[in-house]
Amino acid sequence: MTEQNTNKPYPTKVREGKRYFICSCKLTKKQPFCDGSHVDTDNQPYMYTAEENKEVYFCGCKKSTNFPFCDGSHNNLNN
Repeated sequence: MTEQNTNKPYPTKVREGKRYFICSCKLTKKQPFCDGSHVDTDNQPYMYTAEENKEVYFCGCKKSTNFPFCDGSHNNLNN
């Protein structure tokens, strides 16, 4: 299996009331969203329901302490 992400955040416009399934395994080909590639891992997607229409920054490095949102943790990683 090959990781398919960058460590940078994914700016995403979300819609109020819509559910989003955010990848937590780095294997999806549709970052930041889950595509089921985690099937052979212990990871599960994170379900996020938008409370309002806005732009959010979903974490790409999967190390955020505020997952699924970026908190800048990628700045401390070796790329």
